[in-house]
Amino acid sequence: MGATIPTNYVADRVWTTQGWAGDVRMSIDDRGYLTSTASGEAERLGHWVLPGMPNLHSHAFQRAMAGLAERKGRSDDSFWTWRETMYAFAAAIGPDELKAIAAQLYVEMLKSGYTQVCEFHYLHHQPDGTPYAQPEAMSLALIEAAREAGITLTLLPVLYMSGGFDGRPLTPRQRRFGHDLPSYLRLLETLQKYENEKLRVGIALHSLRAVPEDAMRNVLASDAAKSCPIHIHIAEQLGEVQDCLATRGARPVEWLLDHADVDARWTLVHATHLSAGETSRLARSGAVAGLCPTTEANLGDGLFPLADYLDAHGTLGVGSDSHISVSPVEELRWLEYGQRLSSCHRNIAARRQGDSVGETLWPAALRGGALASGLPIGELRAGARADLLVLDDRAALLAARDEHAVIDSFLFAGNAPLVRDVMVGGEWVVRHFVHRDEERIAARYRSTMERLAQR
Repeated sequence: MGATIPTNYVADRVWTTQGWAGDVRMSIDDRGYLTSTASGEAERLGHWVLPGMPNLHSHAFQRAMAGLAERKGRSDDSFWTWRETMYAFAAAIGPDELKAIAAQLYVEMLKSGYTQVCEFHYLHHQPDGTPYAQPEAMSLALIEAAREAGITLTLLPVLYMSGGFDGRPLTPRQRRFGHDLPSYLRLLETLQKYENEKLRVGIALHSLRAVPEDAMRNVLASDAAKSCPIHIHIAEQLGEVQDCLATRGARPVEWLLDHADVDARWTLVHATHLSAGETSRLARSGAVAGLCPTTEANLGDGLFPLADYLDAHGTLGVGSDSHISVSPVEELRWLEYGQRLSSCHRNIAARRQGDSVGETLWPAALRGGALASGLPIGELRAGARADLLVLDDRAALLAARDEHAVIDSFLFAGNAPLVRDVMVGGEWVVRHFVHRDEERIAARYRSTMERLAQR
């Protein structure tokens, strides 16, 4: 199943914060962390070794509806019409279904190069809003799915209290998402007891429209919020920006920066629609812009101001969100391609002459994803988790590529799978393109989907 640890490894080339390093030896302790000592016999990993990519935004259940919202409706389709389809699908998902869907998704993530996932989780209760007998049942389904797949999980239970900026009550289809403040804090306290080396618990505020100002203030003042990651959906759609201006007199990111101590523990998911001032202030805050380009494209959300944000030295990471695609390569590729299409220029993320787009975006997403996760990941150094990818050095797409071209080729040269082996916390979860429990998890997923289709 997993590697015997502690274990020594050697790699021809390892990506570090200074670029590629050659003939690197690594030792892994019994907790799955890299140490500063590496002596004795060592297993050779491969030619190109990268840190595993954190996925900073996921709604696991939505993977099962990918492709089911691509028919034209009676009105102009948008995020808001897609949301109605999502609500209907979500009503059929209980703990068993969520576990089966999430485990399959997490296997797909690992095989594509994600070694950690931040799960922005709001399916808390039964479809009519009644709590399960065990209130954390749906959260436990995600925890168990991550354990089965072998991925590291940052679980972000969502606070969702109102249906709009005007404080309207939740609709019947939103009730299973909802908590009052005491029950939400109890849920956090319960889930924090499950934390371990591969599970971190943080806070998710669904959005400014779903969390009233006083509730946000109280959550942020709680003991639970003092050291954990904090995530929020923000400025994803133009309608949200307009509603925030109408009710709070400010744009969403502007309002948040004025009313909360936003720092590097925060991840602002999407932040698609920013003014120049918001872009600069967000960058200075140290918070992570959580970008999900394939979902943002699928929903018609818009394009993040990447060039201005990078010029302001902002921090970013990527997530697969609704999982219309499950690939860090595709997220980073379309982050760049969206900018090229809107500007009619090339190599937008590379801000200086001679810079590489791939060598700009991959390490940026590693750093931002690590901050968003609240875990010591995203680097292959002593004291960090042993989460790594071994690329297929026999692949045609990497033939004759040297260290100046390999990451750009990985991201931009096609769709052939290039992640051969994946290690998480010192354990091999993917070897030679195959996940250690792939067949059983896939069989359960297929059976679950067949049952859902008959409802």
